[in-house]
Amino acid sequence: MLDIRHGVHVLGAPDLQAFLELTARHPVLNVFAEHRARTTNLDPRWLGGEVWGRFDDGRLVAACHVGANLVPIEATPDDAVAFAERALARGRSASTVVGPHEAVEAFWRVAAEGWGSPRDVRWRQPHLEIAGPPSIAPDPAVRRTEPADLEALYPACVAMYTEEVGVSPEVGGGADLYRARVRQLVSKGWSFARFEEGRVVFKAEVACVSPRAAQIQGVYVPRDRRGEGLAARGMAAVVEVVRAEIAPTVSLYVNEWNAPARRAYERVGFAETARFSTIMF
Repeated sequence: MLDIRHGVHVLGAPDLQAFLELTARHPVLNVFAEHRARTTNLDPRWLGGEVWGRFDDGRLVAACHVGANLVPIEATPDDAVAFAERALARGRSASTVVGPHEAVEAFWRVAAEGWGSPRDVRWRQPHLEIAGPPSIAPDPAVRRTEPADLEALYPACVAMYTEEVGVSPEVGGGADLYRARVRQLVSKGWSFARFEEGRVVFKAEVACVSPRAAQIQGVYVPRDRRGEGLAARGMAAVVEVVRAEIAPTVSLYVNEWNAPARRAYERVGFAETARFSTIMF
């Protein structure tokens, strides 16, 4: 439905090219949005939600992915306010708001009036990129995982998610869905790990991909193995494979307070290019 006041409406397949031109302004920052567009053709049936576009004189100037993740795309603070007003009228369906800090902050100033108190807010998360070879030698024991690894891999994925998000992905009967997601990443060749005596001591996954970039998620080392350099060497191995076989630039974002992780990524050669914010419900 067209929103005349703000020039906001739901995008669909006919808008795909304009949307891809929008994400191409900052292709690494927008890798999630581009990945979703390319894999769903902006069809709400496949999105499990909607993508809203904001237009100026018929030209797409900003967008907002609205699903389990609400993500502003190339949105100025004014664009983010327009999306927030529409989101307030629609009601909250997202469990997470995430994206560039200024847009998320402007969105939340409006949406907070009706969306209630979030479970957690992480305002300034460094967004990191690497577009060249890693600065340190990769761990030769890190490899792509295989279906036979699932029983060892899955508990590490649950532990990482629970530590990072603050709630288990299995809560509310979500175990089957989460296991299916882990299995999907393995089948795509997007899951990497180091195993010792059948135990995962490092892991990471590719979350989303475009022709220009791949975003990493789920980096994890068990508590009793931290401080050994496993994360840095493991990430160097992941970067090497991803850049050679999946996408030329590798990105991720990290919590500002996670100094050990930030040091590990810096050793690998990641550099900060932006700040993200995440609001979780």
